[in-house]
Amino acid sequence: MRQAGHDSREAQLDPGYERHLCDRFAWVREQVELACARSSRKPSEVEVVCVSKTVGTSEVLAAFEAGFTHFAENRPQELVRKLEELQDAPELEQMTFDMIGNLQTNKINQVLGRARMIHSISSEHLAQAVSKRALVRDLRVPCLLEVNVSGEKSKGGMTPDECREAAERIAALDGLDVQGLMTMAPKGDADAARRTFCGLRELADDLTARTGLDLPRISCGMSDDFVIAVEEGSTLIRLGRVVFSQDYEVR
Repeated sequence: MRQAGHDSREAQLDPGYERHLCDRFAWVREQVELACARSSRKPSEVEVVCVSKTVGTSEVLAAFEAGFTHFAENRPQELVRKLEELQDAPELEQMTFDMIGNLQTNKINQVLGRARMIHSISSEHLAQAVSKRALVRDLRVPCLLEVNVSGEKSKGGMTPDECREAAERIAALDGLDVQGLMTMAPKGDADAARRTFCGLRELADDLTARTGLDLPRISCGMSDDFVIAVEEGSTLIRLGRVVFSQDYEVR
């Protein structure tokens, strides 16, 4: 599998890799269905977003053929590059790309009009900057508020208390359509992941109850912990390695 930036959409993939993607699509769907059954949810409530930051456009197209339709990038320049390479691909009309990584204010214009949704509004300052640029372009930008529920210093986002204090002001900004919350869990700790995801869902419920904000989207869960996230109410799971890496073992 080639790294992003070194192949084109015309590049040929090994048929074995295409079969791998089909197998992973079926496996992910099965895991989501089982997790939903355990938590009395409908699988239709959960959207799979493929994190395509480590692969090229040929892999993205192969993933689309396997059944995946939603993709995400964590760098604005990579989002731009992929969309430029895919601009003549008929499949692009049925794909979406989200922005999930840290977003610097000087990169906002690269994302607006390209990303379906920004998952990483990590501060009121960033929200104001996105609003300002969206208004110039007459856009209304779907977005999620990034919250550091676990409290890890390595994680970005607002604290839960900061989110409670700022959510209404951010949601009132012109040009923004705040649709929910996003978080990341500590690595390698299933119990901590569950507490983190549960905390995000409870925060969304609390904000809705106190302010009336409609926050239906809960973005949490990645390759190592998405099953737990679905059990705890996630509506958007962000999967990279488990989809694209043949070295990632599934059970």
